[in-house]
This record gives sequence, structure tokens and C-alpha cells, in this order.
Amino acid sequence: MKSKIDYKEITQLIDLLEARSLSEFELEVEGFKIKISRALPPKTAEARPPSNPGRDAAAAPPEQPGEAGASESPNNIHFITSPMVGTFYRAPDPASPPFVEIGEPVKPNQTVCIIEAMKLMNEIESEVEGVIEDIFIQNGKPVEYGQRLFSVRIL
Repeated sequence: MKSKIDYKEITQLIDLLEARSLSEFELEVEGFKIKISRALPPKTAEARPPSNPGRDAAAAPPEQPGEAGASESPNNIHFITSPMVGTFYRAPDPASPPFVEIGEPVKPNQTVCIIEAMKLMNEIESEVEGVIEDIFIQNGKPVEYGQRLFSVRIL
């Protein structure tokens, strides 16, 4: 019998890495093996000013990861952030349409994108009901933990 691990358990492992300041974690149970590793960001990157303050500031990771995704705007804007380091994909495959477009409504638990991490495709879901206001990342580009992916105007 194979053990299964779901997306929420993977994100809990990632949170454990973050909380314990670990750079790598490996687990093997009953034939199932998962290895999670992360690179700690260089300290010099934090002191570097953005090249385009308007757009880059919106795409930058929040200063407090514990508040990632929280509504940070008086206009009821919620930010969907990346729960992991990986590659951002707007559609399930190159031939399919994107999960969401700017101006489209989203509901809680609706898939908005995929982040590929360690050859695993992780569906990222909206936590709120609203309308997609902005998409901060281009398809196929790398993302960091806590980086803003979408802004959603909460209904």
C-alpha cells in the first residue's frame, strides 16, 4: 500500500522548514519519498532597490511572511502569494487556456495557477471570493516563497 501526501501536508513541511530555519528535509515512509530543500536568500538582495519601483514593489515578497496573502489595501484587495519556490504556470498545460484572467471572478478553493516545485505540480487556489485585479508574474517564470502572484478585489 502506497502512502499518499497531499498539497496541504507539503505546505506544512515547507512551513516547518521556514520556522526551523532548515535548508533541507527528507522523509521516506512505506515506499513514499519526498525531499524538500530551499535556498536561503542572500542578505545583499534585501538592500538592493527595485529597478522599477511601481511594478517591482507590487511583485516583491511581503516583509512579514506570516501575513502573506492578507488584505493589505483599503480597497479590499487580497494578494495570492506563492507558498513555495518554483516555476509559475497560468494553465495546466501549454495547449490549455489560463486558469484565470484579469477581470474574471474567482471563488474560494478555485485553482488560479500551478507552481512546479521539484517536478511536482502544485495547484494554487484562491482563498477568497472576488475578481482578479492583476497578475504579477509571467507564465513560466520563477517565483519565490511569499511572492505576490495575483491581486483579488474581494466581493
